[in-house]
Amino acid sequence: MNAEGLLRGVRAELDEGGLVGSILVRDLRTGVEIGLEPDLEFPIASLVKIPLAAATLDRVRRGELDGATPVEVPPGRATTPGPTGLSRFRHPARVAVDDLLYLSMSISDSVAADVLFGLTPPAEVTRRMREWGLHGIAVRHGLRELGETPAERFESDQVHLAHSLAIAAGTAGRGHPVPQLDVTRGNSGSARAFVDLLQALWTPSRIDGGVAARVRELMGLNLLRQRLAPDFSSDASTWSSKTGTLLNLRHEAGVVEHADGRAYAVAVLTESRVPAVSQPEAESLMAGAARALRDHLRRS
Repeated sequence: MNAEGLLRGVRAELDEGGLVGSILVRDLRTGVEIGLEPDLEFPIASLVKIPLAAATLDRVRRGELDGATPVEVPPGRATTPGPTGLSRFRHPARVAVDDLLYLSMSISDSVAADVLFGLTPPAEVTRRMREWGLHGIAVRHGLRELGETPAERFESDQVHLAHSLAIAAGTAGRGHPVPQLDVTRGNSGSARAFVDLLQALWTPSRIDGGVAARVRELMGLNLLRQRLAPDFSSDASTWSSKTGTLLNLRHEAGVVEHADGRAYAVAVLTESRVPAVSQPEAESLMAGAARALRDHLRRS
């Protein structure tokens, strides 16, 4: 099947499953890529933790921060389903900067990420991205804001109503009355912007080699593997990634490295028209679409 026919089929499958998607897959050796709406902007949810980790590690490299420094973290006391890690602690903790990075990336601990944002504010993360020649990702706020959506105002058996609001209230220009879902007010980016970031982390770039290596290691330690990992992990390949989830948004960005030396950067950003919290079919559709595009490049 040619690329045009493949993309038409992928778009139809996503649409049938209630998903709008932005996907880009790039061969990191040749630069050849294939994508579906790769420049469409989305609120990026926890994908923001990738540039946060890179910027924090760069500050450690420059001596502006010490990775061994312990930071006092108050208990999160989260009671709603979803949050992990420090957000569920009942007592204050002292956690080193290096360990906060691990928690932020491996289990997507948003309290850990917010402590890091307290050390390296959003504007500084964006500034370093621009310094590295990376554009298209805007970091405007920390992660606490992601826990202040309409979903937190409903009982667990009514959270679907928050999803209905998220689906119905968006504008054609990607605006939204929920600030975190408005690409002009929240953290935002595109599949292309994240593939560019992944390429800068996996191949020589303006990002320091040691910083890039540590970010790659942290992404390889990601424990959330229900989305794209089933289609990209095998005995002959490794999948290193970060997921992002917020209301009706489901994202993942990562790199699959094959035993033959070929590597592909993959970014999938989606929003669902289905007002439901649990959507395993959406996860499967995302993975199938991304793999189909990767397979196309691998056969080229």
